[in-house]
Amino acid sequence: MAALQDIPELLTTPDVLILGLELIRCNALPAKAEIDAYHVASAAVNGIEYLLTWNCTHIANATTRPKIEATCRALGYEPPIICTPQELTEL
Repeated sequence: MAALQDIPELLTTPDVLILGLELIRCNALPAKAEIDAYHVASAAVNGIEYLLTWNCTHIANATTRPKIEATCRALGYEPPIICTPQELTEL
């Protein structure tokens, strides 16, 4: 926990909520993955470069990534690079 002490917490702003809902509305993510949509939205709205996840069902997969990226860009946000920790170490 001491190592995390100086890492800022991302805030859930109205823009995060709007983008999260739009990710679902545009079918970038299914409605049952609402928390995942807010996870992606929080990263995009806050300008996070990489979003590491082991969630290959809803976030880090070849089908959803392009939809997530397009939806983020349509709302004026640069999407994070979504990958698993293993993929990041291979970059």
